[in-house]
Amino acid sequence: MAFEGLADRLQKTIQKIKGKGKVSEADVKEMTREVRLALLEADVNFKVVKDFVKRVKERAVGQEVMESLTPGQQVIKVVKDELSDLMGGEQSKIAVANKPPTVIMMVGLQGAGKTTTTGKLANLLRKKHNRNPMLVAADIYRPAAINQLQTLGKQLDMPVFSLGTEANPVDIANQAIEKAKEEHHDYVIIDTAGRLHVDENLMGELQEIKESVNPDEIFLVVDAMTGQDAVNVAESFNEQLDVSGVVLTKLDGDTRGGAAISIKAVTGKPIKFAGMGEKLDELEAFHPERMASRILGMGDVLSLIEKAQDNVDEKQAKELEEKMRSMSFTFEDFLDQMQQVKKMGPLDELMNMMPGMGKMKGMKNLQVDEKQIDHVEAIIKSMTKKERVDPSIMNASRKRRIAKGSGTSVSEVNRLLKQFTEMKKMMKQMTNMGKKGKKKKGMNFPFM
Repeated sequence: MAFEGLADRLQKTIQKIKGKGKVSEADVKEMTREVRLALLEADVNFKVVKDFVKRVKERAVGQEVMESLTPGQQVIKVVKDELSDLMGGEQSKIAVANKPPTVIMMVGLQGAGKTTTTGKLANLLRKKHNRNPMLVAADIYRPAAINQLQTLGKQLDMPVFSLGTEANPVDIANQAIEKAKEEHHDYVIIDTAGRLHVDENLMGELQEIKESVNPDEIFLVVDAMTGQDAVNVAESFNEQLDVSGVVLTKLDGDTRGGAAISIKAVTGKPIKFAGMGEKLDELEAFHPERMASRILGMGDVLSLIEKAQDNVDEKQAKELEEKMRSMSFTFEDFLDQMQQVKKMGPLDELMNMMPGMGKMKGMKNLQVDEKQIDHVEAIIKSMTKKERVDPSIMNASRKRRIAKGSGTSVSEVNRLLKQFTEMKKMMKQMTNMGKKGKKKKGMNFPFM
């Protein structure tokens, strides 16, 4: 998970100062020293770290903090605000041309994930913004890139414009835009050529395309796993093309996060999107404030809600609520819920979005074992429809059959049946508690 090391260290640092009723300059000095080391370890640009720590220190010992009723919390707010500003402050939205189509050039080095990101961006524009994009295969030097984009187009049921490997990339881009106008596409996304390193030929060709089509956006795609190299690449491309924004790929991987934190400060250009996985729907708008909250363990409730809205069926959710109230909740319903939650992404990622859960993940009772959840799913899928609706009919032979079918043991089947019964009792208690308006302490959720 991106930022994991940085998040752990920063959260431990700010926890020391959080509850203080009085904060001295010595406290602030110690905290900023720890923050500085954490950022440097995360591969954040040295000059960026130096400026960041200076701003935090100046604000943290200022009147707004020292005269506050909760100075410890005010210091944390200063760190969060400055971290958010460092990554861009507000979300930078995608351009919309006054007269369609809006033209986007995708640029970057080979291996950064440019072609896949082109497909992901088109998918996001259609799903989230109700747009009708056309993809353009302008990388004539790698037939595999053209084939890859055409395959993505088929998967997305989206048109891909190509003139093969013999045409001039400038002609391809211009003809694609004319075709998009004829077919009423409101976005044209041009997948340009990449190289293994920045060179004059590459930049010359990209500048020709830019001058010819006058794109509304030039998105530089960089691999977040490359750390400060990603920042250096961003500087080079920006100097020669004046890019309008950056798309970070592989931000879900084991990256220290230095590129994400440094790029805006070094280039002045915002991170517009972040790739959070390999699937075509795993590209997200980059929200600096939400990312800062996540890094500092404050959660990211807005992103969690958006994920739920995108992946959870509202009608099913209402039906489930009724079933919980009427005590008719079955294994069939439980399976549906598990599958909907899994659509939202890895569970450890979802936990990071819940305020306070980041620091609780390490606790024994809150460990989320995705393999265990897969076992539960396998057991339920090995049941007949009748067994899922009425588990009371389970006898020894049925349990043996289910265990064999799911690759588990009879004891695991028994444990799931017992937990499900306890969960239904808990649901009844919660329903009664809602009716009586009473609070009940010490409830533990099964399957966690």
